[in-house]
Amino acid sequence: MPTFTAPDGTVLAHHTVGEGEPLLCLPGGAMRASAYLGDLGGLASHRRLVLLDSRGTGDSSFPADPATYRVDRQVADVEALRAHLGLERVDLLAHSAAGDLALLYAAAYPQRVNSLTLVTARARALGVDFTVGHRHEAADLRKSEPWYEGAREGFDRIWDGTAADADFDAAVPFFYGRWDAAAQAHAAHEVEQTNEEAADAYAAAGAFDPLADLSSLTAPVLLIAGEVDSGPRPQVAAAIAELLPTSELTVQPGAGHFPWLDDPAFFTRTVTEFLDRAAAASL
Repeated sequence: MPTFTAPDGTVLAHHTVGEGEPLLCLPGGAMRASAYLGDLGGLASHRRLVLLDSRGTGDSSFPADPATYRVDRQVADVEALRAHLGLERVDLLAHSAAGDLALLYAAAYPQRVNSLTLVTARARALGVDFTVGHRHEAADLRKSEPWYEGAREGFDRIWDGTAADADFDAAVPFFYGRWDAAAQAHAAHEVEQTNEEAADAYAAAGAFDPLADLSSLTAPVLLIAGEVDSGPRPQVAAAIAELLPTSELTVQPGAGHFPWLDDPAFFTRTVTEFLDRAAAASL
């Protein structure tokens, strides 16, 4: 298991899956170990995925200072990984809450980013976020699902702040485009893979002050939104794209928050074609 040392002395781990040009992958959660990314729906057949275990998750060490779980403090970890890999420029993929980390990194090191892929990603670093209304809007799309009646009350209680543990368990299907055996197996590991203390600190006060300035970023950006995902909804992803002049948006049909599970072929084709275009443009 390869490791490297962050500037504050924390030993961090990364995992490599597949062959080809490296694609540095940042897991979301927030603060979930990278194992849940798997091979990103077969993307590892086209690129060498370098999966970072964020500090305090997976095989990475816990930091001496828990304040370093705050997302802006983790930008240095990404840069340390780039240097450890010996790459002048990186193709960067971020999922969910890691969208904030990727955007902060791109703002701090625009010259190091060859391409940026944001998968169902947050963008609080740009001042854009989704609302409880967006959550309910997405949930309404699932009324025909066989599990809907048993899950909706729990889902609503999560967002009104009255949820018990059983409500979180019941609401899990809303985050997947297809609640099949693969999704159920994937969801079963979420709790054990997540550092809750770190997740609570991830977006602590000051994390996005100031907002990321990406005016110097010239690298192409791909945003992938799930058609039935609640965070972000496709229209929120479109608002993020408007703030990134070099971006393009793809809404994956029928996809939830983990689009590589819902339709691996669509996801892999979309990302691979984007990365190929980015590589050609950089020549």
